[in-house]
Amino acid sequence: MLSANIVQDGLAVVCGGAVGFSLGLIGGGGSVLAVPLLLYVVGVADPHLAIGTSALAVAANAFANLLPHARVGNVRWGPAAIFAAAGVLGAYAGSSAGKALDGQRLLVLFALLMIVIAVVMQLPRRFVAGGPVRLTLPLTGRFAGAGLGTGLLAGFFGIGGGFLIVPALTLVCGLATLEAIGSSLLSVGAFGFTTAVNYAVSGLIDWAIAALFIAGGVAGGAFGAASAGRLARNNLALNRVFGVIVLSVALYMLAHGTGLIGG
Repeated sequence: MLSANIVQDGLAVVCGGAVGFSLGLIGGGGSVLAVPLLLYVVGVADPHLAIGTSALAVAANAFANLLPHARVGNVRWGPAAIFAAAGVLGAYAGSSAGKALDGQRLLVLFALLMIVIAVVMQLPRRFVAGGPVRLTLPLTGRFAGAGLGTGLLAGFFGIGGGFLIVPALTLVCGLATLEAIGSSLLSVGAFGFTTAVNYAVSGLIDWAIAALFIAGGVAGGAFGAASAGRLARNNLALNRVFGVIVLSVALYMLAHGTGLIGG
């Protein structure tokens, strides 16, 4: 019979792989499943510990996927750095507020956010062609303001925030869609790392589970990215299926957090 630790370790790898696969396949939103998977499948008991561990895994997977995008020229380093730098301040403030909030209340708010994400993922994406970006003072201010706001939300919930960062970089800041996707990874990694450090100083990261989750996520992300090209024509269907999954998990978390179901 397998020991509890071996089973938990295996579940951490599998769940990390599932999150990485979804991120590689549909390009966003997958990291929001990391916290509920750590809580309800892997078996991390403390919501704050799950959020801190998730933030570290999200950061590592984002930085791992940044290099391939940089190699093909999809990262606008100047705008991305401004967005990320401002967002780091927001992520620190948000993660500090998240740590101070009761864990069960935080999970209820997290579930409500998941419902919003599930709805947003069903909206048609506007493709932005973009062009050369000249960093004027007003545009720099827009990058910084958008980064601060998304970083605050990402830090509070311990998520990557890619579902917010990409629209902000395209619709608010004017980056091309492909450049926004590549550039967003710098912010996702920076926000996650900032949140992880803030939680780590309070002892709220399970390092062993985080390492296994990251390993699974890197492998799953590579497989998801390889599959994305073949399944690109069904992207809308994939978003709908994933939205249903996110919504179902959110409703479970709400029921669990409000006491409608035990456990």
